[in-house]
Amino acid sequence: MTTPLLDTIQSPADLRSLERSQLSQLAEELRAFLLESVAATGGHLSSNLGTIELTIALHYIFDTPEDRLVWDVGHQTYPHKILTGRRTEMARLRMKGGISGFPRRAESVYDTFGAGHSSTSISAALGMAIAAKNKGESRRVVAIIGDGAMSAGQAFEALNNAGVSGANLLVILNDNDMSISHPVGALNKYLARLLSGRTFNAARRAGEKVLSAVPGVLEFANRVEEHVKGMISPGTLFEELGFNYIGPIDGHDLNALIPTLQNLQRLQGPQFLHVITRKGQGYKLAEANPVLYHGVSKFDTTQGIEPSKSVSKPSYTQIFGDWLCDQAAADPRLIGITPAMCEGSGLLRFSKEFPERYFDVGIAEQHAVTFSGGLACEGLKPVVAIYSTFLQRAYDQLIHDIALQNLSVVFAIDRGGLVGADGATHNGAFDLSYLTCIPNMVVMAPSDEDECRKMLSTAFAMEGPTAVRYPRGSGPGTPISPGLETLPVGKGEVRRQGKGVALLAFGSLLSPALKAAELIDATVANMRFVKPMDTQLVSDLASRHDLLVSLEENTIIGGAGAEVARLLEQAGSRTPLLRLGLPDAFIDHGEVSALLAEAGLDAQGIVRSITKHLGIAPDAIVE
Repeated sequence: MTTPLLDTIQSPADLRSLERSQLSQLAEELRAFLLESVAATGGHLSSNLGTIELTIALHYIFDTPEDRLVWDVGHQTYPHKILTGRRTEMARLRMKGGISGFPRRAESVYDTFGAGHSSTSISAALGMAIAAKNKGESRRVVAIIGDGAMSAGQAFEALNNAGVSGANLLVILNDNDMSISHPVGALNKYLARLLSGRTFNAARRAGEKVLSAVPGVLEFANRVEEHVKGMISPGTLFEELGFNYIGPIDGHDLNALIPTLQNLQRLQGPQFLHVITRKGQGYKLAEANPVLYHGVSKFDTTQGIEPSKSVSKPSYTQIFGDWLCDQAAADPRLIGITPAMCEGSGLLRFSKEFPERYFDVGIAEQHAVTFSGGLACEGLKPVVAIYSTFLQRAYDQLIHDIALQNLSVVFAIDRGGLVGADGATHNGAFDLSYLTCIPNMVVMAPSDEDECRKMLSTAFAMEGPTAVRYPRGSGPGTPISPGLETLPVGKGEVRRQGKGVALLAFGSLLSPALKAAELIDATVANMRFVKPMDTQLVSDLASRHDLLVSLEENTIIGGAGAEVARLLEQAGSRTPLLRLGLPDAFIDHGEVSALLAEAGLDAQGIVRSITKHLGIAPDAIVE
């Protein structure tokens, strides 16, 4: 029985030893393995199925890892991981102790730059190319970026810089949505090979040398070339930025990819290759619905993803989406904004019911925030639906364009706290810290589903910038009140009366706080507001207890606990405070419950921390 080609590939060096005629078979085997692997573990599927041939071609032509491949985001890097010695490790993809779903420098020498957020590849690759140039090294550097990631300003900032750098940089635009050009054919394939060839480029350089001696003729010739290229390709913009544009070509055709990449490998200066791929390529169900199969849980490849028949609790994302539609129906000033996360942030229903008030601005978080500020200046009420880690990318805009001017913008911050399989790049571990230090900001953290809806209504009713920060997934299952009821601003509530120890819980940690309190007969306060914090409640609890304990699913540095400490100091209170939160470290991927337990933020961990702080055995304070 013949050994499958994929089983013989332990590194790209093994791949480069294959005959070119064998690559199509390898692509088929890799696609089949990837489909079965991701179906067994969950992960990103559609985008990775679309990069099989491109990944093979890149590792076949370039001398990796000496030559650098810089992948954008990471949703397209599973084939890269499989071909670079991590095939067997795919069985524990995104699991605790397993490999990451994104490029990670600590994981492999082939992962040249870590990325979980988009649009960083060209900047990083340019840095590597300039470093090689300055050190006199001949290595090649390639950035692979998707058409969605090209909507971000950083990508164009990098292109603008790279075009005048003279560095040997190849940028590959993986266009998997047909959003830039029409389907390609034989003519485009032929032109790509011609325009990337050394003969054409040598002739162009020689012509420039001759024509430069004749005033005005070189400029005229360049304009003619631009117009001719513009008629057959969408590359005029990239040419204007200083790149030699090639394409578009079929990103699933190895007979087009291999010779084009061979030609581009030999050229000097900034090069730009435009390839057309298809999300879900080779798996009909994913081809038909690439969004559904973008990020998947475990599923049967023969049956496909089937709707769950069990009645599940609504997620916080769904609660936000339903509230947004209800609030929009009640107030025509509401505008919904998302930076390319319509489904992920729960705006799909809103986009259909209120299309004229829905704005997906692309992967452009900075623009999303300042755009919302402009709307607010004119009396509208923008709601920016954004992940916690994506808001980090617009921090200056949050401060300078919104808070400084005290503009009424609601930030619905999804994925606050730990997110599980996506890991460190997507954990919302810092938002309470980076939000509460900003003047004029109001920051809320709901402990359950009903509170989330009420906080969103409260935020919308207020003047000035507000943020409601909620976790990924579902809550404890609290029934949700209909309507648009609000909460008193800056007021918490006592949920359990105990003695000795008072737990001040912020957001998602109320549930484990209540469980821990049953074990040690502690008081529990649901603080609700991180800013403005309930000063009177903190003072009252401090006066009646021997120890206060703050609990937050946020980094312990500068978070809600730090604000409690400030209030106690301001009041001159001598009641000690134990601050519990996420450690000063980047937390890896894994099950959220296991990660919280490891951080000591489950009920048992909370009790252990308290008894250790008091210097007594756990049983000593349990009734």
